[in-house]
Amino acid sequence: MLYRYSEVFRTLIGVADAGLVAAAWLAAYWLRFETGMPVPRGVPEIEPYVWALALIVPLYFVLFQSHGLYEARRMDSPLGEASAVLRATLTGLLLLTAASFFARNYSYSRGVLGLFAVLAPTFVIVLRSSIRFGLRRLRQRGLNLRYVVVVGTGPLAETVVTRIGGRPDAGLRVLGVVSEGGMGGPVAGAPVIGGVADLKSILRSRRVDQLIIALARHESEVFEKVTAELADEVVRVKVVPDLLHGFSLRSTVESLDGIPVIGLQETALSGWGAVSKRAFDVVASASLLVAALPLFGAVAAGVWLSSGRPIFFSQQRMGHDGRVFAMWKFRSMRRDADAEGPAWTTRDDPRRTRFGRWLRRHSLDELPQLWNVLRGDMSLVGPRPEQPAYIEAFRREVPGYMLRHKVRAGMTGWAQVHGWRGDTSIHERVEHDLYYAQKWSFWLDLRILVMTLVLRRRGE
Repeated sequence: MLYRYSEVFRTLIGVADAGLVAAAWLAAYWLRFETGMPVPRGVPEIEPYVWALALIVPLYFVLFQSHGLYEARRMDSPLGEASAVLRATLTGLLLLTAASFFARNYSYSRGVLGLFAVLAPTFVIVLRSSIRFGLRRLRQRGLNLRYVVVVGTGPLAETVVTRIGGRPDAGLRVLGVVSEGGMGGPVAGAPVIGGVADLKSILRSRRVDQLIIALARHESEVFEKVTAELADEVVRVKVVPDLLHGFSLRSTVESLDGIPVIGLQETALSGWGAVSKRAFDVVASASLLVAALPLFGAVAAGVWLSSGRPIFFSQQRMGHDGRVFAMWKFRSMRRDADAEGPAWTTRDDPRRTRFGRWLRRHSLDELPQLWNVLRGDMSLVGPRPEQPAYIEAFRREVPGYMLRHKVRAGMTGWAQVHGWRGDTSIHERVEHDLYYAQKWSFWLDLRILVMTLVLRRRGE
């Protein structure tokens, strides 16, 4: 019965999405041609735009379905759903633009397409946000709930129970946990309601909508017992794999011709995210290099007049995927500064020249790294690159140290804007670098750049 209700609900959502996509298309036509905007070529007939819905509505329905927008996923976040809507509508816009290109007998307004690109995702996201809000209110009153039993009593099961408890809007309630022998104390507040041998009686005596298996890797025998007990049951079963222990970055799930493949140590920087970040780096670094040419000349003259040649200083650093590159700076130290081998710079480093102290105080010595960004060795934002001489020691002493190289090194980073730069705690720096790799977004990059500018203005 619950399955039937959820199917009806998803069907209604699909119908509503189709109606909103159609409404967005017609609203785009109305805004472009009926609100007083200049129309140099005159107002076209609306009939071709109405007929276009025969292509647009089925196309967007298929795209929404392929992006998982009609799957029953109560634990999905609102941002994740909104992101899927944006990706689907952007794909639809690209396909529509390509289709209009080949429609030689009629030319659709680019203004209508542009307005539709804004209105369609806005309408759908507003609808789904409203539905989420309504469901959250219902679930807070004890309605539209799904009841869950978790199999396992270890740290993984505790994490699952805690996460479900932290998402009341998902409408999931943990009835209890099942342990191997039916013994033990509460797990994250959820009571032990039986053992593996009691599963059948639990499923028949209680309303259980979903059973989540959260067993440790060494409990494979228990897993076999559980699956044997559930062989003739109809309850929905989900498995939380204990494969992520010890890995600091996020995981992904892909399908290899029907075989689920779990990716470990993945960053948020993939696909369009990586493309957009690189495009921003190229445009910003090229623009800054051109704009800063007079400043480059002045700094170069200052280095030459104060301490002679060389003007620039190059040092080997490790970057993306462990590749070593030459990082450039304006020279701020004596020419023999590295005579005793590699060393970190300190706040009052005696090796600095008088002009070099001024350069470092204002971070002007790092301007040539814009060339590294343009070349692709670095990014504007990312973990600061380290000298290879230190890396072998760090990778042995600091768990997850090498994972920071899963993203491009940066001129500034999450660790630096929190004060962890230079000769400071390597553990804190790595922790902040891994947070950045996990949580990357274009807006996080902008936030870090703004924080960097504010700190530089304060002289910190």
